[in-house]
Formats: sequence, C-alpha cells, structure tokens
Amino acid sequence: MEMKNKTNEKASSLRWKILRQALLSNPSPSNSDEKSQTSIKRISRRTSHGFNLIPSHVIDDERGSTNCNGSSSIKDARVCYTLPIPNAPQLFLRQRVDNQSDLNDFQICNTYNIDNTGLVCNWPSEDVLAHYCLSHRDIFRSKKVIELGSGYGLAGFVIAAVTEASEVAISDGNPQVVDYTQRNIEANTGAFGDTVVKSMMLHWNQEDTSSVADTFDIIVASDCTFFKDFHKDLVRTVKHLLSKTESSEALFLSPKRGNSLDLFLEVAKENGLHFSVTENYDKEVWKRHEGFLNGSDRDSWPSYETGHCYPLLIKITL
Repeated sequence: MEMKNKTNEKASSLRWKILRQALLSNPSPSNSDEKSQTSIKRISRRTSHGFNLIPSHVIDDERGSTNCNGSSSIKDARVCYTLPIPNAPQLFLRQRVDNQSDLNDFQICNTYNIDNTGLVCNWPSEDVLAHYCLSHRDIFRSKKVIELGSGYGLAGFVIAAVTEASEVAISDGNPQVVDYTQRNIEANTGAFGDTVVKSMMLHWNQEDTSSVADTFDIIVASDCTFFKDFHKDLVRTVKHLLSKTESSEALFLSPKRGNSLDLFLEVAKENGLHFSVTENYDKEVWKRHEGFLNGSDRDSWPSYETGHCYPLLIKITL
C-alpha cells in the first residue's frame, strides 16, 4: 500500500510538471533535464505519434502576435495530410503545434463549460476514426454526417473529401476550435466536390437544437466519452440529432479510459439506445496496436496502454 501511494505521488508530481511546462514560456532548467523529460513522456497521455494511419507533415508554421506581457502567442502550423488512397486530395489543416497553453484558453473553457483538449493536437482516436471512415467510405455516400467534439476534425474533413456525402457538419463546443474549423474549410474548398461542408458550434447541453433535430444519417465521434459529467448530455445529443430512419447510426471510437466508456454505455442503454462494441475492427489498426504492446514499435509510443490508448468501435442506433 505504501509503495502504491509513493507511485501515485510521483505520477501526480509529474502531471504538475506537465501543467507548469504548458503555462511557462521559458521553463526553468530543472524542468528540462533528460531524466525529468523521460518521466514526463512516460506519464503523459499525449503523443506526437499515435497510430500514424494518415501520413502528415508540417509545411509551414508561424508565431502569432505579441501578447500584452511581451511574450509571443501560441504557434500555429499548416499541416498537410496525405490520404492513402488513389487520387485523393491532400488536406491542409491549420492547427496548433506549440506545447504551451494560453491562460485565455482556460477562461474560455470556464465560460463555455468545456475542455481545451481539442486544441492540443489531433488525438490518436481521431486518427483511427479518420482511417476507419476512409476504409468504409461507401457508407457515407449521399448521407448527412456530423462529427461531434471534433477538435481539428480530421475525420470530418476526410469524409467531406472522399466519400461523396451530401453534407458534413464538423462541430465542437469550443468556439476557438470552431474558428479553426471554419478557416480550414475555407482553405480546402477545392477538395470537397459537391459535398456541403460547414462548421458548427454545438455544446451537448445546449437547449435549442431544433434546427438540427432528426437531421443526420450518421454521427461520428472520437474519444468523446472520457468526461463522465457529459455522458447524459452526449446521449441526449445523439438521440436528438439522428434521423429516425432504419439506417441511421452513430460511430464512436473511444478507449475504455478506466470505467468511463462502460458508464457512458450504461447511460445510453438507460435512454433506449442500442449499441455494439467491437475490439478488432480493422487489420491495420490491430497490427499497430499489437506492435505497441509487444515492443516492436514501443519507442514510438512509450506510454502506450490499451485501456487509455486503444479505441474500441461502438456503433449506436435508436
């Protein structure tokens, strides 16, 4: 028991270091030694690698304007995503590439009762969701689709670019994220063909959603079940947005993350939704998952744990 407490204290201390590094523009030397950085990478759930299913590279970056305290603001970059199918357009998404946060982010989070994880990076589950949609693009043809809790919305942009969906809405509850989405839509208009693509501010607990009720044939989302306080609102949103047709469904890709996914599914069941959970749903995703587990690809993801990193496929219907 004593050993467990010591381990927990160490993890807690490391997480405070992560927060400190995110807030300070010039971390102290003690925060930058090799041993400390190795420990932080081990405890952090963030990864710069992920499953790497949609190849990408930064093609330019820029430091924003100077803040009132004299320091420069968060750095953005234009990231090129190359979709691994013949004749697919490249996607250019502007997103943050800095490891630091702005205190304004947290003020906005408090104002809108949201988190800022969508601004941090394209998370591994989003990469897997984009790959899954790319591999099953026929199911989206002529359908109205919405991505919930999109962050930078890679999956939504992939659907818009290659599936011939009639409409794709890329939604998030964070106005900063929605602003990035709108700018990225405008920058990629030539990639969407006849598909109507739009950004949408959508908080899962907002009361007036009558304009989009029963609208969408398919809902997609990645890693949206982690915050237990939002489970009821997320379930209500899914029920409200799905069209009342036999083929309508929501496709979630989410890791277990402790008991958070199980608790979400309990709420879904209590509210009359039906669901299935699949562990091995794609050969390439499973191959990379096993590589992270058995050590053959361990260096690329040193903190990999199945429960926190490997997304399960959840299909939800009315």
